[in-house]
Amino acid sequence: MPKKKTALTIEERLQQALVPAEEQPYEVPENWVWVRLGEVNKYISKSVNPISEPDKIFELYSVPSMVDNYPEIIAGSDIGSSKQSVCKKDVLLCKINPRINRVWKVSQFTDNELIASSEWIIIRNNHINENYLMYCFQSKYFREFMLSNVSGVGGSLMRAQPKYVQTYPIPLPPLSEQQRIVERIEELFAKLDEAKERLQEVADSFAVRKAAILHKAFTGELTKQWRRENGVSDESWEDVSLDSVCKSIYDGDHMPPPKSETGIPFLVISNVNTGFISFEKCRFVPEEYYDGLSETRTPEIGDILYTIVGSYGIPVMVDTDKKFCFQRHMALLKPKDIYNRFLWCQLQTQSFFEQATSIATGTAQLTVPIKGLRKLIVKCPTLSEQHEIVRLIDDLLARERAAQQATEQALASIDLMKKSILARAFRGELGTNKASEASALELLKQVLEEN
Repeated sequence: MPKKKTALTIEERLQQALVPAEEQPYEVPENWVWVRLGEVNKYISKSVNPISEPDKIFELYSVPSMVDNYPEIIAGSDIGSSKQSVCKKDVLLCKINPRINRVWKVSQFTDNELIASSEWIIIRNNHINENYLMYCFQSKYFREFMLSNVSGVGGSLMRAQPKYVQTYPIPLPPLSEQQRIVERIEELFAKLDEAKERLQEVADSFAVRKAAILHKAFTGELTKQWRRENGVSDESWEDVSLDSVCKSIYDGDHMPPPKSETGIPFLVISNVNTGFISFEKCRFVPEEYYDGLSETRTPEIGDILYTIVGSYGIPVMVDTDKKFCFQRHMALLKPKDIYNRFLWCQLQTQSFFEQATSIATGTAQLTVPIKGLRKLIVKCPTLSEQHEIVRLIDDLLARERAAQQATEQALASIDLMKKSILARAFRGELGTNKASEASALELLKQVLEEN
């Protein structure tokens, strides 16, 4: 008969749990210890098959529901596979694509049975602060470990391997220090989140401020002083039809274009929906197809494309001499007797969009008919005032874009500051550690003795 294994002593188990100095990621305070995650993880796997209880309601911690920070409250009949039983305060570490930093805590929002997707690695220990573990798993050093041993080719097929994750080291301070670290992190994060919220409001208001600038520009308010200084009457503005200030307005060819791997780019809505022309991921047609197009459907520098189907109302200035053609979901405007950039700016206004909306037809996809587009009204001051309006718009929007860019940089810096806070927290550098406290070795002994 094989010999029965003798139980390890507490000292032997301590040595097994502790990470040797040469394997420790970095130095921590003297009263902290480095331990292997698996040695302090008390979770025992228990499978749950919700299909066997179709009428029972579960509180399901699925990976997609983490985005809303709220689990799915769902009947067993609507759950298609076996899950894991979990308890309140369990920490969930996502296996799927560990490049995405997904760590969640079971909070128990209802009285229903708690279950979790099998895509979570579950960590449980009643002697370690669950919020401390959650923040630790989000820190840079641990994320690097999560990416060090993966299976799969990439993206959603990539998986962290639980057998390796259980060997990863975590810094363990005394329990009271864990609580202080959590409180300090949450205090700092709350201040950063408040700043982020204010900055996000500024960033989100760019479109509103741009709309206000354009409104002032095309109601004459922006150049009111200019007209006075230049002896131009307020009555000089005229309402004219769009076709009266364009040589032609035509949509793309209605015949399906022949496809080609090379040749002339054929633009669709997705190539212009940012407000600028992009030749990325575009289709192609043979050169002879382009050569057969009439002048009214051949774009030139200074012309304007205007989307008229689906995502209608997007004006795009043609600023390239590169040959291209476009689908019939866009109209090509060839301005005359009007400053083309003045017209392009005016086509971006809310008032012109509302005109286009008023004549749009269709159900599944709204379409602005070419005949109706030609008769829409544009404001037309003197040519010199048109140039002044564009100059002022360019200047004001340049300032807005600079402010927008600065805001976006500030938002990005907040995320970097959070990462820095986490890095310092798990090095004992947040000013919360008390060297006089008993070593975390005592805590670790309690954890191991519980076994």
